[in-house]
Amino acid sequence: MRAILAEAVDWYVRLNDSQADAATERAWLIWLHADPRHAEAWQRLQQFQQRLAVTSPQLAAAALQGARQGRRNALKVLGLLLGVGVVGWQGYRASPLSADYATRVGERRRVTLADGSRLELNTDTRVDIRFDAVQRLIQLQQGEILVQTAQDSRPLRVRSAEGSIRALGTRFVVRQLEDTTRVTVEEHAVQIQPRLAATAIAQVEAGQSVEFRADQLGTVHSAPANASAWTQGMLVAVDWRLDQLLAELSRYRHGYLGCAPEVAGMRLSGAFNVTDDETILASLQDALPVKARRLTRYWVRIEGRGA
Repeated sequence: MRAILAEAVDWYVRLNDSQADAATERAWLIWLHADPRHAEAWQRLQQFQQRLAVTSPQLAAAALQGARQGRRNALKVLGLLLGVGVVGWQGYRASPLSADYATRVGERRRVTLADGSRLELNTDTRVDIRFDAVQRLIQLQQGEILVQTAQDSRPLRVRSAEGSIRALGTRFVVRQLEDTTRVTVEEHAVQIQPRLAATAIAQVEAGQSVEFRADQLGTVHSAPANASAWTQGMLVAVDWRLDQLLAELSRYRHGYLGCAPEVAGMRLSGAFNVTDDETILASLQDALPVKARRLTRYWVRIEGRGA
């Protein structure tokens, strides 16, 4: 893989060279589609450069400027990146803080993978991508994703801490909970296999949802309404407890958002914009006999209005 990554770096240099033209781009496309490993290497290079732009903008700028000024300068700068990005790649990816794609708290992200599949990441999510000649694997480290699969002869699976979800030409949501994985299918179907129960395989159809542990499948049931509303920045609650709603909203903000025990069981329904804390808190105080007590913007507790 090291040699293919070096080829990807070479193509990066060519494409960003001031003399690059349409013929260069056509030649790059031929190389890109000639081998699934080429697409994987190109994807890795792009991901590494994105990380570099965040952690070391000076090096990222130097690499791009070197590519535009000439091949020798570019390869000299990218040689440093190659030393980190290829030789140290496995150690870097093994770090708990590393991921091919990630979002911060309150952030969402949409990605098109090398095979054309679409991946959407919810708040505070990390995933790794492992595509090769025989499989397409998405490793969910934490958080929640929506997968819209593209046609491909290779099987596509999502792997969580508890097991594996195989897509059967589908659109589905996977959420990593504390010791459980939740799967909700919106189109077609998926097959689920817990990690420690090799014979416990379930097929989940569109409109269904299930939670499973590493050694046990849960009961398949009707999917909750608007399970993927978060892709539009919305949270839809239908007859939820107040403490349940606040726990979900807490995923999208820093700090503490909770409630007093005496109001935890109050129920409500509604659609909430997860990017607008103040409007949500105002809506809660309009809909229920509660008030928001603030110590700071990062500490909010919902209490009974008479408290």
